[in-house]
Amino acid sequence: NELHWSQKPLDKMTDRDWRIMREDYDITSKGGKVTNPLRYWSESDISPEILEMLDYLGYREPTPIQRAAIPMGLTGRDIIGIAETGSGKTLAFLIPILNYITKLPPLGNFEGPYVLIMVPTRELALQIEKEFQKFNNLRFNVASLIGGHSYDDNVRKLEKGVEVVIATPGRLVDCIEKEIISLDKCFFLAMDEADRMIDMGFETQVNLVLDNLPSGDTNPYYFGNDKTPKRTTMMFTATMPPAIEKLTSKFLVNPGFVMVGEVGSAVDTVHQDAIQTSEDDEKKLKVLESILANRRFRPPIIIFVNYKASCDLIADTLYEQGFNPVTLHGSKTQEQREAALQQMKTGKSDVLIATDVAGRGIDIPDVSLVINYQMSRNIEDYTHRIGRTGRAGKSGTAITFWNPKDDKDVLYDLKQMISKSPVSRCPEDLRRNEFAQRRAFRPVD
Repeated sequence: NELHWSQKPLDKMTDRDWRIMREDYDITSKGGKVTNPLRYWSESDISPEILEMLDYLGYREPTPIQRAAIPMGLTGRDIIGIAETGSGKTLAFLIPILNYITKLPPLGNFEGPYVLIMVPTRELALQIEKEFQKFNNLRFNVASLIGGHSYDDNVRKLEKGVEVVIATPGRLVDCIEKEIISLDKCFFLAMDEADRMIDMGFETQVNLVLDNLPSGDTNPYYFGNDKTPKRTTMMFTATMPPAIEKLTSKFLVNPGFVMVGEVGSAVDTVHQDAIQTSEDDEKKLKVLESILANRRFRPPIIIFVNYKASCDLIADTLYEQGFNPVTLHGSKTQEQREAALQQMKTGKSDVLIATDVAGRGIDIPDVSLVINYQMSRNIEDYTHRIGRTGRAGKSGTAITFWNPKDDKDVLYDLKQMISKSPVSRCPEDLRRNEFAQRRAFRPVD
């Protein structure tokens, strides 16, 4: 009749209780002595001001990745967090960062940053900046340094002194080389979607930035548990390719490793379906129209494609059907991209048609349906695409169009992904397809 861990006082928790708690939230952790996960906000070392804001903003309890990562981040320990999109990982590094900067002296003009956050895309940078701005009563400045904005814009953002800079690697390297920014006070680093940065070809730039950071043992603002001062690094990634392992072994010090769920798996709140279609666009568009015609799925809806031309073709078709679609692809200016996302968030547009430029990190609330009009070229991109729905505990639907000619190399992985989902059933024609019986051979680059 022993009490469940959630009902016990914190000082009565046993090793068994902590183990059961980790199992309850599907948390795996390793790396020597790892800090116990966070049960309730009130039991943490988070400052009262931040706790008050969390309550005001409606963050009633931490998500699993927040439970696992925040206690480590608060102690200044380096961390590698593996979690899928939609898991709440932004808050997992945002809270330790806020807790850190509120202890530091105010900055003068053009001073800072104290904290650097590196991300792969402009959209993700702006999204994280928006999250920080929710806490702006804590008296700090945050700025994003991204392409699509002039260098004069970047200078203006930094002139009042900035505690937190969020940047894409390419623009950050340019700003360092032009001496627009100095990292000499930066002893807290966060990297979000680190694997995506490597995928997008930023490995050299990421290494250049990390080499530009001051040595951790010169950190005058260290509040952690180690005897020697150090930099704090929080790295979040969905996968662990060799390039990421190399980065962690070179730049992280004795990191704790936390993982939520199964790496590379889709969230259990997404019902996945797959429809075999013709390669012919005219016939595929008819299938698309039939899915959207009865308005069973409420906006916002996202449709993913592999080609810019497909964006425009689908947008024209849906416009004729009475929808108000917007498109997002690599040829759009930064201003157009931001405007498209804003139209979706305000409800002015109901369908976003996008290439994978929008596939990761974009947070449009309450997406009910994701359609892969063209199946992604690999299962990792598929996972991130469908992760746009079923977020924050809500349920969603993902429908993928496939055909054996174009998609034969990913059909096995698609079948496996759908079959593993407890809320999905793999269609018979996909399950039996000859290309879905074994994984395709991929040549090593």
